[in-house]
Amino acid sequence: MSTRQLISATAAKPPFFAGVDLGGTNIKVGLVDDLGRPMSWVSVPTDPRTGPEDAARRMGEAVLESIKQAGAERERVVRVGLGSPGTMDIPAGKLLEPPNLPGWDNFPIRDRVSYYSGLPVSFANDGGAAAYGEFWVGSGEDFRSMVMLTLGTGIGGGIIVNNFSLDGEHSHGAECGHIIIDYQADARVCNCGRKGHLEGYASATALMKRTQEALDSGRKSSLSHRLDNGEKLTPILIGMAAETGDSLAEELIMETAMYLGVGVVSLMHTIDPDGVVLGGAMTFGGHETELGRRFLQRVKQEVDERAFPIPAQKTVIDYARLGGDAGFIGAAGIARADYHREKG
Repeated sequence: MSTRQLISATAAKPPFFAGVDLGGTNIKVGLVDDLGRPMSWVSVPTDPRTGPEDAARRMGEAVLESIKQAGAERERVVRVGLGSPGTMDIPAGKLLEPPNLPGWDNFPIRDRVSYYSGLPVSFANDGGAAAYGEFWVGSGEDFRSMVMLTLGTGIGGGIIVNNFSLDGEHSHGAECGHIIIDYQADARVCNCGRKGHLEGYASATALMKRTQEALDSGRKSSLSHRLDNGEKLTPILIGMAAETGDSLAEELIMETAMYLGVGVVSLMHTIDPDGVVLGGAMTFGGHETELGRRFLQRVKQEVDERAFPIPAQKTVIDYARLGGDAGFIGAAGIARADYHREKG
């Protein structure tokens, strides 16, 4: 769910920062003021087949369009933040071999977006950018340290400690979806092709796979009838079935929460953050639905049973607040942090 409320340039606090959230399907761009309030929002298709140079040009143009839409004075916009899916070399500003963007290998995306926008660019992993958005002005705004997991086709991650996104020495920090929760030889295979990762158990892809396996084994569910009638198996469909009393759908969703809780405990014991924030497309309605509230409670139950008592008691576990806007707001926030650090 988005909480986007645009403010006017006259009400905004300068300096201003543009945030770019590069996705496999769409590029979201917005102008943000120094307090993290969005002033404009633009979305353009990624169209990865046209290649990275063309996409960099369109990102730069979208930055300029976001400035125009906001009615902001150009000289008050001081930096751009770019959040991109991996793999990447963050210090070099390069994409390496991004799985969702085939053919974009070894592309100097940071510098090309800078060229087309005419502004310096801060480069970040998209999971880190979303986490920074929640840390800055979302569910984690009262935290000093935070872990965010984005639940979708895969599981993205971001770790923020003392206003820094932990990117790691090789730009592979905060790959929280790829922590090991099953070391057995027959462990499930993750989307990345390796075994036993959290993403292989608790992502949307994993939930759908486990559901299909249960149906194929003969488990009874209203989902069978819906699939026979041509509906597509999705987490939304599984959630709808659970909300209408389907015991198999309910079981599989709560099993997903259990796996997620196991992963959260490992992250808590490694980082000991103020909070863990869950976002992305697969939160089953979050706080707005009974199913979403039960899902979060099941995660917390697993944490209570497995974590050390003090972090179990003190670590806040909650849903994200910014919805799909976390990426561009957080990218702008990372640009802002770089700008203020450079100013001293």
